[in-house]
Amino acid sequence: MSKASPMDVNNKSCYFSLSVLENDWFKEINDGWPGYSINIQVEEILFNGKSDYQDILVFKSKRFGNVLVLNGIIQCIEWDEFAYQEMITHLPMALHPNPQKVLVIGGGDGGVVRELLKYDCVRKVILCEIDQVVLDLCKKHLPSMSSCLDDPRVTINIGDGVEFIKKHPEEFDVIITDSPDPEADAEALFNKSYYTDLKGALKQDGIACSQGLTPYTDLPFIRNLVAQCKDIFPKVGYATGNTPLYAMGTLGYLLFSSIPDIDFTKPLRKFSNSDLERMKLKYYNSDIHAASFVLPNCFRNELQDFLDT
Repeated sequence: MSKASPMDVNNKSCYFSLSVLENDWFKEINDGWPGYSINIQVEEILFNGKSDYQDILVFKSKRFGNVLVLNGIIQCIEWDEFAYQEMITHLPMALHPNPQKVLVIGGGDGGVVRELLKYDCVRKVILCEIDQVVLDLCKKHLPSMSSCLDDPRVTINIGDGVEFIKKHPEEFDVIITDSPDPEADAEALFNKSYYTDLKGALKQDGIACSQGLTPYTDLPFIRNLVAQCKDIFPKVGYATGNTPLYAMGTLGYLLFSSIPDIDFTKPLRKFSNSDLERMKLKYYNSDIHAASFVLPNCFRNELQDFLDT
């Protein structure tokens, strides 16, 4: 893979990544992680090319299943993708009393949609993915995530999510932004203007959740993002979860709502053991939900002035 093109190497909100295929190993290097890289042994390259929007690599790893890489940054790995998909989906869904219409921005791998379809109350899911090539490759190489995209409740919109939400005011019960990190075109999904439009696309009792980066490496950027979102939404929360093969093993989740008395730590929907088994959940449960908002001191001290948890 080639070096990703940075928008501004002096802008620390942007990522500058280099991925290397060498001696049967994939290595992801990022300028936000000095002295650190992610290395995964490769068994077979399944696709290595470029769409109109990004560099794309799909490979079969020796141990962890198939891996999707965009612009040099790992997006999902079959072995542990459930941890991320379940958290970004069930955190907001368990907080809404009756989510019927849901929008997913990004998420062309299908993992979030798969989790959404586990709710009988969901009548319609719109997936807005900018890159048709990603959808096609995931259907071929990540069927455990993407086979759900043929469900009749799912509508796929190929286009820019930033523009899509501007045209759908007060339409969605839940909006999930399953975006890559803020690099190249995905940077627009981390701007204040995007979250302003996102608020406009939610119903009055709607809830949104967005990928919240890696707090161990991105805390200044996260703090700035949370502060901006607090200017837009009355209620803002930040949770974390374990994702072993992602950078630093920890990912954050930003939650937003205009519901004045919402408590992000208390899900309205409590899953019994039979629910967890029926929904085939491997990571998320109601106790994890509450605990995920308890932040280590190093994160809490930086974010607590803007959070409602």
